[in-house]
Amino acid sequence: MSTLERARRHLKAHPMTLDAALAAGVLACMVAGSFVDPRSKHDVSWILRTPDPLSLVLIVLAAVTLVFRRRAPMTVLALTGGFALVEAVTGDPRAPVAMSAVIALYTVASTTDRPTTWRVGLLTMTVLTGASMLAGPLPWYAQENLAIFAWTGIGATAGDAVRSRRAFVHAIRERAERAERTREEEARRRVAEERLRIARDLHDVVAHHIALVNVQAGVAAHVMDKRPDQAKEALAHVREASRSALNELRATVGLLRQSGDPEAPTEPAPGLDRLDELVGTFRSAGLHVEVARADSGITLPAAVGLAAYRVIQEALTNVQKHAGTEAKAEVSVVRVGPNIEITVLDNGAGEDHDPETLGGHGLLGMRERVTALRGTLTTGPRYGGGFRVHAILPIKTRTAVTGKPGEPV
Repeated sequence: MSTLERARRHLKAHPMTLDAALAAGVLACMVAGSFVDPRSKHDVSWILRTPDPLSLVLIVLAAVTLVFRRRAPMTVLALTGGFALVEAVTGDPRAPVAMSAVIALYTVASTTDRPTTWRVGLLTMTVLTGASMLAGPLPWYAQENLAIFAWTGIGATAGDAVRSRRAFVHAIRERAERAERTREEEARRRVAEERLRIARDLHDVVAHHIALVNVQAGVAAHVMDKRPDQAKEALAHVREASRSALNELRATVGLLRQSGDPEAPTEPAPGLDRLDELVGTFRSAGLHVEVARADSGITLPAAVGLAAYRVIQEALTNVQKHAGTEAKAEVSVVRVGPNIEITVLDNGAGEDHDPETLGGHGLLGMRERVTALRGTLTTGPRYGGGFRVHAILPIKTRTAVTGKPGEPV
């Protein structure tokens, strides 16, 4: 760190030292101005003069007062203005005590607002200039009187300009800090949303396949001794369901990998084009499922297709887990205007087949998926027994409309 930089930091940390140095400089200038007169009777030259003792006292008092200009700018301006007023009325020859009032006026203007600067500046200019013209020993038109008017105006204007620049720089810095905080909050929000999405996907995958594995394993254990062929078939379904679970888990976890990782998933996300395959896994587990579709010729955005697939998957998984062994499920996919409606009904009568039991992560995940696409989801028991899941998804999502070609939706 250079000597100049260290000195600058020291003065910034100790403003009183800076004000004392400024007061010493102003004192030197006022003393020099009180002993030197830049006029001569015959030519332009500098001549020495002897100031009044009162002027020297006023000079010292005004310089000492400037040391406290940051702590009490208005009080310092009043004191230095009073000293300058006394000097303007009594000083002959006149000493430049008004220089201290100019510095104090600059301080007031740089630390207050503009209306205060206007009022205080005009009052200081009027009082000092008027007293010098009307009660001073010099003629009213003397250049010293006009100099007081000019220098007080310059002090007020310079202070106001410095204050405006400080406010402008502060506003820019605050805007930059606010933008930085907004970026950090946005990054944290995106991380939280990504974690929630991954947790939701893992729940959907694990809940579905583990439910199938549980059912098929129970069937195999039940018929292992009497019907080994059926047990082998059930174990084959267990193996297939576990393989599918591992594949989907690998694909989901692969989303966390870097884009250049060769093990990153390349298979597209499941959609309604795999509905028959999904329903087949439940049928092989012993659940009777009927499907009705009226959505032919519709190409859904990937986000909508995935949400519809996961809603049906989670709803059928809940039927498999909670509706009882004799339950039947009905799945309907219908396009209604700009939306596609997904309905899953069952006639289950299981002991735990009620909204309170089903109000865990499954229904919450479905609702979050649908809400993220600006759709609606309603769930609840059916009249006469069973449960109903109804989702309305807009076919054209905002992402699908505004996204660029080739970007994921």
